[in-house]
Amino acid sequence: MSWIHRKCSGVKGSLVKVCASFVCRTCLCPLVKRESDACVEIDDGSVVERVDKFCYLGDMLCVEGGADTAIRSRLSKGWHNFRQLAPFVTAKDIPHHIRGNVYTSCVRSCMLHASETWPVKKENVTALERAEMRMVRWICGVKILDKIPGDILRRRLRIEGIGTALQRNRLRWFGHVQRKSDDDWVKQCLNFVVVGHKSRGCPRNTWTEVVEGDLRTLGLQKDDALDK
Repeated sequence: MSWIHRKCSGVKGSLVKVCASFVCRTCLCPLVKRESDACVEIDDGSVVERVDKFCYLGDMLCVEGGADTAIRSRLSKGWHNFRQLAPFVTAKDIPHHIRGNVYTSCVRSCMLHASETWPVKKENVTALERAEMRMVRWICGVKILDKIPGDILRRRLRIEGIGTALQRNRLRWFGHVQRKSDDDWVKQCLNFVVVGHKSRGCPRNTWTEVVEGDLRTLGLQKDDALDK
């Protein structure tokens, strides 16, 4: 008998009923939280709770890393704002460009909050684009069966794609960091080396690697950020 990951086994339900002391042999990480791991004691003697994810300044941080949890949270908040504004942005007597401005200011800004530091993947950008196109079709009163290209609908609202806005926000923040002094702690984080070994398989892209991909796509160099 050998133990495997829960996600690999396909077992549904609580693992506590199976074995309360189960430990994965690959990562040596207990999949069932023990009471000794529930809290962490800091040097000053205070005790804080250990959690898998938490919200900090509106951005959702999780123990797995990446931007999946943050994007799911921002999409949920974006849909909440959109449904509140639906009577206005879908009103036919209001010009399309005004509806587009309201969408950009109140909905898209919510979905892209704190996106400057997201180490996004292609799947994350696709999820944002799909959610935006559903909203855009809703605003324009168009169904997917009408087969009207998204570029035409965005031109009606005078908005750009959310992927382009996400890339621009990321590069703008990269320029701010590059122009900081070398002893600034924010800039030093770019060269911070995490001790340990990467997991097997394809590793996650770091934020720096995502920015480097943006620079290659646009034909830019890192030194270009020094010139405002």
